[in-house]
Amino acid sequence: MEQQLPVFIILVPLIASLIISFAGWWYKRLSFILSILALSVCFISSVTLFGTICTIGPVAYHVGGWMPPFGIEYNIDHLNSFMLVLISFLSFVTAIYAKKSVEKELPERIFLFWCLYLLLVTGLLGIIVTGDLFNLFVLLEVASLAGYALVAAGDKRATIAGFRYLILGTIGACFYLLGVGYLYIATGTLNMRDLANLLPAIYGSKAVITSFVFIFLGFAIKIALFPLHAWQPDAYTHAPSAVSIIISTAVAKTFAYALIRIIFSVYTINFIKTVLPVFDVICWLAATAIIIGSIYAIAQDNLKRMLAYSSIANTGYIVLGIGLCVSSSLGLTPAIMHILNHAIIKSALFMAACGFIYKFNLRDISDFSGLSRKMPYSALVLIIASLAMIGLPPGVGFVSKWYLILAAIDAGQYPFVAIIFISTLLMLVYFWRIIESMYIKPQSKSGNGFENQSDQFESLEIQELPMSMLIPSICMAALTFIIGLVWISGALTPFLNAVNTNFGIGVIQ
Repeated sequence: MEQQLPVFIILVPLIASLIISFAGWWYKRLSFILSILALSVCFISSVTLFGTICTIGPVAYHVGGWMPPFGIEYNIDHLNSFMLVLISFLSFVTAIYAKKSVEKELPERIFLFWCLYLLLVTGLLGIIVTGDLFNLFVLLEVASLAGYALVAAGDKRATIAGFRYLILGTIGACFYLLGVGYLYIATGTLNMRDLANLLPAIYGSKAVITSFVFIFLGFAIKIALFPLHAWQPDAYTHAPSAVSIIISTAVAKTFAYALIRIIFSVYTINFIKTVLPVFDVICWLAATAIIIGSIYAIAQDNLKRMLAYSSIANTGYIVLGIGLCVSSSLGLTPAIMHILNHAIIKSALFMAACGFIYKFNLRDISDFSGLSRKMPYSALVLIIASLAMIGLPPGVGFVSKWYLILAAIDAGQYPFVAIIFISTLLMLVYFWRIIESMYIKPQSKSGNGFENQSDQFESLEIQELPMSMLIPSICMAALTFIIGLVWISGALTPFLNAVNTNFGIGVIQ
């Protein structure tokens, strides 16, 4: 049964999406019910599969019974079983949160939203489990096309944002496909395990080196690594609320995982160390993203746009963790922990931000004066998540930054330690602006803030979000510190060591 779970996890949301595309025309309520059922099955199956991997080791599934290189192989190890749990969980929680916001923002297109949402999840889960580079491209496009359409369904400027996302995303996909083509020319296979065995004999060939450059560029666009981030601020800002949440968390982290998988499973650490030692350049590119993203975040008044630039900085953290693993004994631990950190924290932040839009149509930080009295729980969610992102112990943000600092010291890259501290101070600046506006400022700078809204807001002291939106927000905020406490207990260390061992790199003592 365990060997069937990888394909089962992909088929469930795909079939649900197809059913919704037909039945949703006549019975809109079915769309949400079926989506929640499908996503809950995916999450339970992912947890089951993760437990199996931790108990008996990696699992492989050959689609149609065809063995590679002729057939498609799904490989599940510690890293992608963890990613399955993370992405299916984020998708499930975001779906619960999305019900009310979708009914308000897209009342005539509810069934279409859920159809595309499940297609997006199908693509993401497929990217995680596949062991074939061309199949990864197909699933990448499934997820991307659904994402483009979902972004374009937002406010008046969403169409332009979605079109820009489409153009740059397509360029990224073309780069990736070119890289895959060069690998196929050089080896005659697209199976990841076969490639890992065949490539060492031809590491120095121009085709292999060119393929790496193209694939890295493709994913750099997909994850919005500075300076290839032009699509991200507008997409996050103008997309519907639920779409902003899922793209900033599940989509971004899945693409980051795919980059890690290809670099360390296909090319392997030996290629990076001996043939193409470019990770110092990549580390400095990541450091630039961290600083530039943080500076731009400070300059934003629109909260969703500020969080978008914050995501650019945090993508830099992930890529820095990938780069440092070449010369650090901690391996991929910093990158993996920051993927977890940013997914959970940014989910809580966007849920709070989108809640302010849902309830009072407040988007600008300068208009948040008095908001903490009307929406105290949502405001508290935003504060808790902000503190976790800054790195307050024992939040999960502290854990990933701690590992990044240790990795930089272990690698002898002390400038990156300084950059992490500087970026943390910059984070403190732009998150403090939110706290100041909600709790301290007597009225908004623009005069259009909460305190200046019409008398309808004076009828109740507290006007919070519906429970279906508030509970997911509170749960995600609580998780930012619960995961940190789990890390302190040492429960995550065996898993992190297993991931690094599978890739043949460092372990945590």
